[in-house]
Amino acid sequence: MQINKQTLKDDGFVGFRSFDQLDINRVPRAPGIYVVLKPEGFERVFLAKSLGARFKKRDPSLPQPALEAEWIENADVLYIGKAGPGSTGNRGLRKHIQEFTDFGRGRPVGHWDGRLIWQLAGSQSLVIAWKELAPEEVNHAEAAYHAEFVRIYGKLPFANLVQARTKGA
Repeated sequence: MQINKQTLKDDGFVGFRSFDQLDINRVPRAPGIYVVLKPEGFERVFLAKSLGARFKKRDPSLPQPALEAEWIENADVLYIGKAGPGSTGNRGLRKHIQEFTDFGRGRPVGHWDGRLIWQLAGSQSLVIAWKELAPEEVNHAEAAYHAEFVRIYGKLPFANLVQARTKGA
């Protein structure tokens, strides 16, 4: 079974807005996990240079062969991320997704994870969805989705370069 928009909806994900239509104020402040998906008819074109910001003088761009190696043609999900509450309890989905989109718009914020998203032409048409979770469930949920994705597709989603694991696993 694939992981796609319908299976994610069935599992409680909401939102499903393209980056160019996302109203960040409609994203909850609660912790949770989020996914980036290809919209219907999306054609993969890699940019030579990432639209993502340089952070700490590091270029987020990868060479074309590295991007090709990460791509999974038949997968709708391109990235699975998490948004914990943070040490002060005010991070959550809204803050994390805002930083993710800001990074993709060239603002130098510390959101290095998922950076390959911003090396796709048409990245603003990609779709983001999220699922609120209790703080203690976030790490386990992200790790479980990563593990399930690897089980189905043989490797992590395109923009996930590191597999999440729960402590002790």
